[in-house]
Amino acid sequence: MPSSFPSLCPPSTLPHFPIPFPSPKSPIFFSSHYTTQQTKLVLFATLPTSTSNSSRSSSSNTLSLAKRKDILCSKQVSDSIHKKNVLPTKEKSNLDFDRKSSRLQVQDLVKRIRALPNSQRTRIVDIMETDGGFQTISDFNDLLMALVTEDELELPLELYSNLSYYGLVPDCWTFSIMIRCYCKKNEPSEAKRLVDHMFENGSQPTVATFTVLISAVCRSGRVQKALEVMEIMRRINCKPTIQTYNCLLKGLCYVGQVEKAYELLMNIKKTSMKPDVYTYTVIMDGFCKVGRSDEAYELLDEALEMGLIPNVVTFNTLFTGYFKEGRPLEGIGLLNLMKDRNCIPDYISYSTLLHGLLKWGEIHTALRIYEEMVGIGFQVDERITNTLLRGLCRRSRKEREMLEHAHQVFERMKNGAAVIYSCTYDLMIEVFCTGKDMYKAMVNLREMVEVGYAPKNITFNNVIRALCVEGKLEEALLVLVLMHRGSSVPTKISFNILISEFNRQGRRLGACNVYGSALKVGVIPEKEPRGYSTERKALI
Repeated sequence: MPSSFPSLCPPSTLPHFPIPFPSPKSPIFFSSHYTTQQTKLVLFATLPTSTSNSSRSSSSNTLSLAKRKDILCSKQVSDSIHKKNVLPTKEKSNLDFDRKSSRLQVQDLVKRIRALPNSQRTRIVDIMETDGGFQTISDFNDLLMALVTEDELELPLELYSNLSYYGLVPDCWTFSIMIRCYCKKNEPSEAKRLVDHMFENGSQPTVATFTVLISAVCRSGRVQKALEVMEIMRRINCKPTIQTYNCLLKGLCYVGQVEKAYELLMNIKKTSMKPDVYTYTVIMDGFCKVGRSDEAYELLDEALEMGLIPNVVTFNTLFTGYFKEGRPLEGIGLLNLMKDRNCIPDYISYSTLLHGLLKWGEIHTALRIYEEMVGIGFQVDERITNTLLRGLCRRSRKEREMLEHAHQVFERMKNGAAVIYSCTYDLMIEVFCTGKDMYKAMVNLREMVEVGYAPKNITFNNVIRALCVEGKLEEALLVLVLMHRGSSVPTKISFNILISEFNRQGRRLGACNVYGSALKVGVIPEKEPRGYSTERKALI
């Protein structure tokens, strides 16, 4: 599962917690006090992103735009903004930002800004300066919020730095949006600086703003700073929400302070605040990371008793814990519990369980889970499939019934888009030789060489030995030739097998040829053509 921590921390099955963000009392976030600003935003939103040119006739007063690389030139666009009647009357009538269509226009503007090259995005700031900026701080906040929501984080910083130029004074929402922006950029120190600035200006952050800050600080592993923010909240009587505590709990678990996280959970339960499924999931994840999956399972039972509904992330946390502790079979019971609770396992659930079963040698159970995944329609990861196939091949040395399963998995891989690893080919060829299916063994050996793999010498020798057992010396010699053509050098074992079979069939001349070939490549076989020693002694 995706982790909410940056890349420097170990992967986690936990997603980002849904953190609320300050919004105005009205469900519509955009101001209705637009005049010239409305026209400007709509004009930006209608800028084309292709390289085609637009033309205008002098009688209709429509815009003429140059090629895309010149669209954002400050002077051109600014001049166009100041032209009168640049938009059709019908379009002007839709500039009421209390309407959904107008909100979509701002969103479309942001999408078009994102589609521009990075070097051209900052030209928007130049356009704003040329046009005199924004009329109200509400106008400014609307665009700022839209940019931050779309993860366009550099342009808000540019706009915010020019706020005084526009003749505007930031309000509580401006600070809140910029705190969110810095947190998204993983710069919690700058976000904290803005919080301090809010207090200096007589503003008080909302609980949602504090929650965003605590989440960012915890993601960087600075839990002590998060606790300091919590203390600030206590002093100003700003009550944390369960989302605020969830962020702090996750931060504590991230730095290994699982016991403190558990104590905090116990304290939360003593208040009127009710933990949610994310609260339990994050502490379960913390326990699993330190090898305490049994305690994590106890928390799952506790959550169920409270009437909470665990989600797939909650269960996946336990799958990972059992896998790390070498207890993959307990994951089967967990999988059944998920199904009983009508929680549909996802790909991560199955793949984590399958990986654990394979790592700890539970091949039979792993095969059953693999077949279940395929039946559902999951595309099993090629790395896991190769591991499964190699496990089946090794197990088939003692359990012949596993040969058929290995064949089926191998054919499924070849018919699909999965890449078959070199070591997997080696083992499958061994399986074909053991099963006396020499045609498939030869086909896959040739295919292995054609795709650029270098078969191991033991693989060549397995094929040569199996062919000689069946008396197919000519085919065995072809394998020897294939070794010469490839990067492998025939070993003493390769020549010994061939010479022994030629002697067994009484084909002394063939044995001598093979023996001579061995001497030419610097190999002295232990086996000699029949009668060769007697003749050599006679010559001496």
